[in-house]
Amino acid sequence: MSRNPFLDPTLQEILQVIKPTRADWDTRIRVIDQLRDVLQTVECLRGATVQPFGSFVSNLFTRWGDLDLSVDLFSGSSILFTGKKQKQTLLGHLLRALRASGLWYKLQFVIHARVPILKVVSGHQRISCDISIDNLDGLLKSRFLFWISEIDGRFRDLVLLVKEWAKAHNINDSKNGTFNSYSLSLLVIFHLQTCVPAILPPLRVIYPKSAVDDLTGVRKTAEESIAQVTAANIARFKLDTAKSVNRSSLSELLVSFFAKFSDINVKAQELGVCPFTGRWENISSNTTWLPKTYSLFVEDPFEQPVNAARSVSRRNLDRIAQVFQITSQRLLSDCNRNSIIGVLTGQHIQESLYRTISLHSQHHANGMHNVRNLHGQARPRNQQMQQNWSQSYNTQNPPYWPPPTQSRPQQNLPQNNPRNLQGQPPVQGRTWPVITQTQTEQKSQYKNGNRPFKDTSAGSSQNQGHIGKPSGHMNGVNSARPAYMNGVNSARPAYMNGVNSARPASKIPSQGGQMWRPRHEQ
Repeated sequence: MSRNPFLDPTLQEILQVIKPTRADWDTRIRVIDQLRDVLQTVECLRGATVQPFGSFVSNLFTRWGDLDLSVDLFSGSSILFTGKKQKQTLLGHLLRALRASGLWYKLQFVIHARVPILKVVSGHQRISCDISIDNLDGLLKSRFLFWISEIDGRFRDLVLLVKEWAKAHNINDSKNGTFNSYSLSLLVIFHLQTCVPAILPPLRVIYPKSAVDDLTGVRKTAEESIAQVTAANIARFKLDTAKSVNRSSLSELLVSFFAKFSDINVKAQELGVCPFTGRWENISSNTTWLPKTYSLFVEDPFEQPVNAARSVSRRNLDRIAQVFQITSQRLLSDCNRNSIIGVLTGQHIQESLYRTISLHSQHHANGMHNVRNLHGQARPRNQQMQQNWSQSYNTQNPPYWPPPTQSRPQQNLPQNNPRNLQGQPPVQGRTWPVITQTQTEQKSQYKNGNRPFKDTSAGSSQNQGHIGKPSGHMNGVNSARPAYMNGVNSARPAYMNGVNSARPASKIPSQGGQMWRPRHEQ
């Protein structure tokens, strides 16, 4: 496979834009808190808890991703079956409470769906939310995706890129007969299982049966048992030294992903995608999949034999295969950076990339040290800021946090040095622009009411920056802005570090002192 030199760096630029920032995590946490407040006003829902699930829990959401929320009626107790009729009734009461609060809009009750949901948008944060009742299955599947992402970091990057690509081509909308985000994640898992050498194992190696079937009895006991088995199997797989290591780059895996499914409309006539076994399965020989009533079968490995791609229509499947094929051909050609961005992202991402890269180039052209990333987010300034974040969330530092910026050493300059303004001692960690004699004469002419002629020599203010301002403030750009005023990229949520919710640990009551996480992480 030929290597396009533009592909890998362009993929990193796209990921830099779509990965959530610290502010994106905080925004969703505030939305969860607001829904908890509304629950207290509904008599029949008092005592219920709000649990996030979906891409927020699996850490596979983009900055513009929706938020899936479950209203759990029996949190911490025995797992009881809540009928569809009861769920519809409870969501109806919640709908009236949300409307009365005045903090939510675009309220839509999808009452006849397989899982009844309430679609709303938070008024202040503008986050789209899907609210369901007792969605323990969804929470369990989200945790499995998060555990799988811990096996190899390329899985998360591929899912984020594929989801953004699917949205850009209008094939990530289950209501209109295309993929839902969960089925796209399963396709990425299947691709990493079937590449050579394999990166992920068949999911039966991680959990040997349909995990949803084991959600019985006392909830805490059932969830801990599933987590222990999964953690032990993942650890065993990662320690297996006999398996071959796949060292393919992110771009190679992405290109081969599109090529693998470019004829999915033809394969789907006889074969189904089975992440549980890690291979294509013949539909006619699998009795649990019969009768064949779907245009595409992607088995849910955690709730067999449910089809995660049941929403894909036959008409759209042909169009989906065409999009796969065109994308594969474009990425295999000698396309440039703009072409790659155009085929993989939507308009809002393209505008953001063009704007931020243009600004980034302008900063370097001005000779400035830019402490921001490509999306304009400030990087952490020092180790103390990382410690403050950890203390406030009672967690360790996020794994994606860049290393601390090293401050410049103090310079012992003589008192008459022109870089020591007005004889002041040097400021540690900062250097000041040189003030030349030409600049001093220009300032004097301005004070006398005369406008000096423009000087384009090396000592002019145009080339030296504004007089009297530190280097971080040159040319009107405050590159030394503190990091706490900006979102920090790819902050890890609290639940990943032993907290069974997205809220800070100080606000969450402990359930018997045990939090949800695999046993090997405790």
